Amino acid sequence: MLKAARALSWWALIPPLCVIVLVAAWGHKVGGVGLVIVGIALVAAVVVAVHHAEVVAHHVGEPFGALILAVAVTAIEVGLIIMLMTSGPEGPSTLARDTVFAAFMIVCNGVVGLCLLVGGLRHREVEFHVEGVTATLATLSTVAALALVLPSFTTSSPGPTYSGPQLAFAGIASLVLYAAFVFVQTIRHRHYFLPLETGDDDHGHEPGRKAAAVSLVMLLLCLVAVVGLAKVESPAIEHVVAVAGAPRAVVGVVIALLVLLPETAAAVRAASRNQIQTSFNLALGSAVASIGLTIPAIAIASIWLQNTLVLGLDPKDIVLLVITVVVTTLTVAPGRATLMQGMVHLTIFGVFLFLSFVP
Repeated sequence: MLKAARALSWWALIPPLCVIVLVAAWGHKVGGVGLVIVGIALVAAVVVAVHHAEVVAHHVGEPFGALILAVAVTAIEVGLIIMLMTSGPEGPSTLARDTVFAAFMIVCNGVVGLCLLVGGLRHREVEFHVEGVTATLATLSTVAALALVLPSFTTSSPGPTYSGPQLAFAGIASLVLYAAFVFVQTIRHRHYFLPLETGDDDHGHEPGRKAAAVSLVMLLLCLVAVVGLAKVESPAIEHVVAVAGAPRAVVGVVIALLVLLPETAAAVRAASRNQIQTSFNLALGSAVASIGLTIPAIAIASIWLQNTLVLGLDPKDIVLLVITVVVTTLTVAPGRATLMQGMVHLTIFGVFLFLSFVP
C-alpha cells in the first residue's frame, strides 16, 4: 500500500513540475542547459500523460478509454500546429499537411505494425472484430482522401489548396464523419469495438472515482505542458532540421512522432496483453481523430491568420497513402493477423521515414 501511494505521488508530482518549467521558460530565449531541461520535461510530460490517460480509460472502460486518449493526443497535435503556425513565417503553410500525413503514416504503419509484431511474437496470432476495425478504416480513408488527396486535383484555387468554400465544406464533412464514427463506436454499435475475450487480465483493481478525477486533472496539466514546452523547443527542432539539410517536412514528422508517443505506448502495451482490438481502437481511432478534428481546427486558424493552407500531397506521398490504405484493408479483412502483417506495415513505415529525409 505504501509503495503504491509513493508511486501515485510521483505520478501526480511530475505534471506540476513540468508546468513550472514551462512558466519559467515561456517568453525567454532558451539555450544550452535550458533546452536540455525543457526537453526532459517534455518527454516526462508525454510519458506521464500515458499513465494518467490509462487510469481514466480503465475507469470509464472501452471504447471510451481509447476515445479519451485519442482526443487528448489530437488536442496536443492541434495545439502544437497552431502554436508553430503563429510563430512561423507568413505565406503558404505546409506544416498542417505534413504533420497530419505523418500522423497517418505513423499510426497506420508504425503503430499498427509494431502492435502486430509484438502481439504476433508473444501470442502467435491475434484476433479482433472485423466490423469495428473496417468501420474505422473506412472513415479514416475517406477523411484522409478528403483532406490530403482531393486538394491536389481541385481547380478553384492555384496549387494543392482548397478555396475558402471548399475548405469550409471539407472541415464540416470531416466533423460530421467523426461525430458519426464516435456515435457508432460508443453507442449504436459499441460491441464492435470491445476487446475479444482473449486478453490477459492484468489490470489489477479498477481505479476509483477520486483516482480517476485526479488523473484527469493531471492529464490536462500534461497536455498544457506538452504544447507549451514543444513551442519553446520548436526553434531548436527547426534549427537542427535546417542544419542537417533535411526537408522542412521533417518538422511535421518530428511533431507527429512526439504527440503520438502516449498513443503508441498504450497501444503496444495492449497488444502485449493480446488485446489487439484495444490497440486498433487506440491507433486507428487516433488517426481518425487526428484528421477529422485537426483539419477543421487548422482551417479556422488559417482563416484567422489569413494564411494559405497547403493540404494536397505530392504524387509520392499519395502513392504511400494509397498503399497504406490497401495494405491495411488486407490486414484487417480476415479478422486475425500474425507478425507477417506487422513486418509489412513496418516496412512501409521505414520507406516513409527514408523518403522524408531523402525525397
